[in-house]
Amino acid sequence: MVFTTRLSGGKGGRNGFEHELRRRGITQKNGKPNHPQTQGKVERFQQTLKTGSPPRHPSPPPSPSSSSSPARSPRPATTTGRTAPCRNGPPPATAYTTRPKATPGNRSADTHHRVRTDRPGTNGNVTLRHAGRLYHIGTGRTHARTHVLLLVQDLHIRVINAATGELIRELTLDPNRNYQPTGRPPGPPPGTPRPPRKPKNPEP
Repeated sequence: MVFTTRLSGGKGGRNGFEHELRRRGITQKNGKPNHPQTQGKVERFQQTLKTGSPPRHPSPPPSPSSSSSPARSPRPATTTGRTAPCRNGPPPATAYTTRPKATPGNRSADTHHRVRTDRPGTNGNVTLRHAGRLYHIGTGRTHARTHVLLLVQDLHIRVINAATGELIRELTLDPNRNYQPTGRPPGPPPGTPRPPRKPKNPEP
């Protein structure tokens, strides 16, 4: 979950590591979970980094497309001059070229969709985690302890009253600010009647 949230059942969107890779234009490729057979290259690379020793083979083996590759080499000929028959399938070169190749998944076009429920605190704020960081979103004290729905699409957020469907707030998250203010001036909303003032010197 530190490296990817693709297998979390659609919960949480991207984490901070995935956002940083996407920002830098890096394609992410993850091995299969709970399948150590697919992690051999990574484990061998980590061993080289830890020990500091050079690899056993300083030069990489020839690619399958090169003429010296075993996959391209012809089958040995028999004493009669004919190519040796294949008893266990097609030649290695044919088997290699016809087999589908695994490629990294492309997540460049996907978006971060989430729907979650919440209840603003006594100060009217709700919290939302984006790219591994927690943000506070103000909805106003009038909506304190109200059940709300948060509809999240990347940085676009809508806060809706879960009971009435009223749109409480719509905003674009600013990643540089921990608190997302409502933008309204402090105090009661306009049109709210003020309570009558008490006399300063009440009569005995």
